Amino acid sequence: MARIPSPRLPGPRALLAAAIFAVTGLMALGGATWAVGVLEKSAQRTITDRLGIAGLDWAEVATDGLLVTLTGTAASEADRFRALTVAATVVDAARVIDAMAVAEPEALTPPRFSMEILRNGDGVSLIGLVPESFGRDGIRARIGRMTEGASVTDMLESADHPVPEGWAAAVDFGLDALALLPRSKISIAADRVAVTAITDSRDERRLVETRLARAAPDGIVLALDISAPRPVIAPFTLRFVMDERGPRFDACAADTDAARARIIAAGVAAGAGGQIGCTVGLGVPSPDWAAAAEAAIAGLAALGEGSVTFSDADVALVVPHTVAAEAFDAAVGRLNAALPAVFSLEATHLPAPVDETVASAAEFTASLSEEGMVLLRGRIGDAQMREAALSLARARFGTGAVQASLRLDEGLPGGWSRRVMTALEALAELHDGSVTVTESRLTVRGRSGNPDVSDAVARLLADKLGGAVFAIDIRYDERLDPVAMAPSPARCIAEIGEILAARKITFAPGSARIDTEAGETLDKIAEVLRGCGPMELEIAGHTDSQGRAEMNLALSQRRAEAVLDALLARRVPVSGFSAMGYGQERPIADNATAAGREANRRIEFRLTAEPEPEEEAVAMALSEEGLAIPVGAGGDSPGRPRLRPDDLGPDAP
Repeated sequence: MARIPSPRLPGPRALLAAAIFAVTGLMALGGATWAVGVLEKSAQRTITDRLGIAGLDWAEVATDGLLVTLTGTAASEADRFRALTVAATVVDAARVIDAMAVAEPEALTPPRFSMEILRNGDGVSLIGLVPESFGRDGIRARIGRMTEGASVTDMLESADHPVPEGWAAAVDFGLDALALLPRSKISIAADRVAVTAITDSRDERRLVETRLARAAPDGIVLALDISAPRPVIAPFTLRFVMDERGPRFDACAADTDAARARIIAAGVAAGAGGQIGCTVGLGVPSPDWAAAAEAAIAGLAALGEGSVTFSDADVALVVPHTVAAEAFDAAVGRLNAALPAVFSLEATHLPAPVDETVASAAEFTASLSEEGMVLLRGRIGDAQMREAALSLARARFGTGAVQASLRLDEGLPGGWSRRVMTALEALAELHDGSVTVTESRLTVRGRSGNPDVSDAVARLLADKLGGAVFAIDIRYDERLDPVAMAPSPARCIAEIGEILAARKITFAPGSARIDTEAGETLDKIAEVLRGCGPMELEIAGHTDSQGRAEMNLALSQRRAEAVLDALLARRVPVSGFSAMGYGQERPIADNATAAGREANRRIEFRLTAEPEPEEEAVAMALSEEGLAIPVGAGGDSPGRPRLRPDDLGPDAP
């Protein structure tokens, strides 16, 4: 039997070698693992840093062995590609795994549409960006009608985006403003209209601002920057009074805004309150006007009562007898020393009043009623002076409006005739009131629709009477102001209705030719519309039922357009008007009778926009620019209330 040898056990040396080999392998494996970990962290850190430097810190970096995974949401494909490129600068691009997402693209933001219209003597220019679907031909045609064919330069660009809400209303309103202002820049956006313009006078500016504020569409911000040229004030006048009615300015003029502020501050320091107006104009006699006014007002305030009046460089200080003579003399001395060299002071300390029965012996009074009737009473120098006073009164108020009950008196004080004539000119500035001339004083009392009437009267009296004593007590009544009470669209339509009720607009039978006899009716309607300002209005043509309906519809359309053309020829701003023919569709009477058919053949005017409530107040922040108002000659008809010169419009004779 064969003998199987026993397995040979390794010796001690073999076991030691095996152990050394195993330990060495484990150490190599651990070193390799450690080295890979170091490389992963280094690559992750380097890629993260470079992404941050490139502004791509939204990307997150993860490593797995030699692989690099990028995650996160890129704003665009371009950003995703940039992140991959940055990672590839650190490790091989084949080892970069793209796990990034790309954000959904947002809807494109539509452009902000805006249009700027520039109008001057050379024509009209259109600049801006408008919606492509918003017709530009209609805008150009409307501008052409309102400017009587002036050249229109179209530099508009368009974009194919929806018309924004409010755009159409803003454009209509902007074009209405353009019709009122021949020298203007109208900036239009869907939510805002800005108007920058120059008017010929302060009154015209107030009228335009009021009309635009009333007509502004809901939801649109209106920005107004309308200016008027500074008036020439002659004489340059200032009058400050302290009496039983309290301290106040009867008239105030300044050469600069800074001077106006100084003068008003001096008046407030002397006790004047309320809203103080002061006209900034041209014609100041000295650059030291504000300093002179401050000194004079302060001097009067120290005395406590009286008046100080500037007429150019002439200064008249008048105080009553109740002021102590010592205080009067001291105040005159201080004021003489304070006034700049060009100014000349005339100071009057009134004596105590004489017996009233004696004082009333020499008196002239002229009163003006609300209906425009004038009554002259009292003393006059001689027959020649009587005729001169009557002639002036008739020229100012109308021949048939003047009655006289005058007594000739050759013993009247010197300068009496000049005072009477000046008093009549002052009365012509009022809506109703009276003027009284006595030996010691001229007094003007009444109402007016002119907010600057006290300035105008004070300027007149200071110019004509110099240092004479006069008193002004005139109340501004807004209801008499043709600017503040500018007609509303509803009132305009009602007035046109009254005109048409008296006499219709008629046409040649079967034709759109307006009868000659209807010219007077159109003249009256045009006069009303020129004073109404911009409004949305439809001229509607109607016929009776005789003939075919299609022919009647076409005829009524041509007749409505003929009326629109006739108004345009009469210089009516028709930019907001439309002509529409309704044919026989809307009868107002029975077509079976001749009278009914006559009533149905008609032209109607109606508002196409909802009118503003007439009682709604319009609050406007007006700057303190002024207006020198000349004394104008009246006609043969009294015509109440009288309009101020700048209210008469471009067609005034």
